[in-house]
Amino acid sequence: MRLCPGSLRHNFGVQQKTKQATICFLPLQGELSPQLPRVCGNAEYVEREQLLDDLDQLLRSSGVEAEFVAASMASLSGDANAPTAKALERHQVHSVRALRTMVLKSILQETYRGLSLQLAQSPLLRKFCQCDGFAVVEVPSKSTLQRYAQWLPHESMRAVVDRLTQAALSPASGSGALVGLECALELDMLFMDSTCLAANIHFPVDWVLLRDAVRSLMKAISWVRGHGLKNRMEPPEDFLRRINGLCMAMVAASRAFVADSKKKRKTVLRKMKKVLHAVEKHARTYRQLLDEEWAKTGVTRGRVEAVLQRMDNVLEQLPAAKKQAHERIIGERPVPNAEKILSLYEPEIHVIVRGKASAEVEFGNSLLICEQSDGLIVDYELSQRAVAGDGKYVEESLARITSLGCGAPLGLTTDRGFDGQKNRDLLEDAGLYNGLCPRKPKELRRRMEEDEVFADCQKRRAQTEARIAIVKRVYIGARCLAKGFEHRQAQVDWAILAHNLNLLARLRQNERAEKEAQAAA
Repeated sequence: MRLCPGSLRHNFGVQQKTKQATICFLPLQGELSPQLPRVCGNAEYVEREQLLDDLDQLLRSSGVEAEFVAASMASLSGDANAPTAKALERHQVHSVRALRTMVLKSILQETYRGLSLQLAQSPLLRKFCQCDGFAVVEVPSKSTLQRYAQWLPHESMRAVVDRLTQAALSPASGSGALVGLECALELDMLFMDSTCLAANIHFPVDWVLLRDAVRSLMKAISWVRGHGLKNRMEPPEDFLRRINGLCMAMVAASRAFVADSKKKRKTVLRKMKKVLHAVEKHARTYRQLLDEEWAKTGVTRGRVEAVLQRMDNVLEQLPAAKKQAHERIIGERPVPNAEKILSLYEPEIHVIVRGKASAEVEFGNSLLICEQSDGLIVDYELSQRAVAGDGKYVEESLARITSLGCGAPLGLTTDRGFDGQKNRDLLEDAGLYNGLCPRKPKELRRRMEEDEVFADCQKRRAQTEARIAIVKRVYIGARCLAKGFEHRQAQVDWAILAHNLNLLARLRQNERAEKEAQAAA
């Protein structure tokens, strides 16, 4: 018989005190689940089974699962009405499933729909996620999995990730018993780098923003008209057809070999602005009509508010979008990056100059990753604001790492983007080795020839570039599909947690393989 969730009783006890209230953890009696059959002849299955077993032990022994459920149960204390025992039990079970399914999703690189299907098909995955049973198997749907992704706010998720880091680097025990290793990992040399987490938007062309505004407003108007509220206007499809035709004309006029290309582009933009003026007028009329007579539509006020909010979001930015297109195309004047509208739907993204061969600039948020020599990510930050240079990260990152209580690092190694007199003085005052790559080529050449440790650290730093690519392309996905900064932040939190769990599980497997090899020898 399996207890669901397995070790809640001995991990949590009966109750745990928080700053807000005393949260009770119920010792849950789970359903009987069938024993997994022994599968032979498929090495990949055996490897995955061992990986999931290691992940299960890591979640329990490191205290990550206890921390996650404690933070989740603490959120119930803010409710006006005290939750019933049944509600506490249900929330506790869903908290454990949220943690395990989201870790599994990041490791398997699955979508919400695909993970729900895999859980329905695989008893092995259901056992890990603790949603197995004899007679009836109930797996989370894609919508439930999507809610699991936002189960905890960023501050609580950061505490969960730090809990795993502390367990892996804990100097108090003198060993890696909390994570199943012979020796705890060391907070020795830190390797820091930053990247751009690109938002899921198309390339921010000025006239494309105008097309997006027309499409969003016309879709909202079509929804209102479809629910019985109408005002005199041309069919919305005509406006969509007109703006699409002007977009194709703008592309044709932008060809380098077209005569009078600039003049034709200005002419097309003026026609676009006329269409946009009519669309804006109709949208404001329908917005007022929906707000005043929404009861006639037969839908709830909450759904009406969602439509109104979508229309308001576009209408508020429309004057600035028209001015931006006018300045750049007709006035031929540059617009500062701080004033640019890159997307009507993602206001918290920035222009990040990377200088790469494949992308001179990227559009998204800056992501900082700091790892130690074994590859464990000990600090990360997704910046909501625009960051002027990588050097701004160093002081805050070192402060967060020191607050973990795992000792002080030996030094810091970065690329030349982090170099600066302020950071050099900071490392010197803290007694840390300066592995910052100098900006001046002559100074870099001197240090590479005279300092062997510096040369080795710069060589090791190449692995950090690969680490960033793994986090972005494997655990987050080839493209971050999350909408809104909070959702992108949650996706980064889950990716870092899954990466560190998977890394520790692989280290456990490597230790077992070495012991078996020594025993065989």
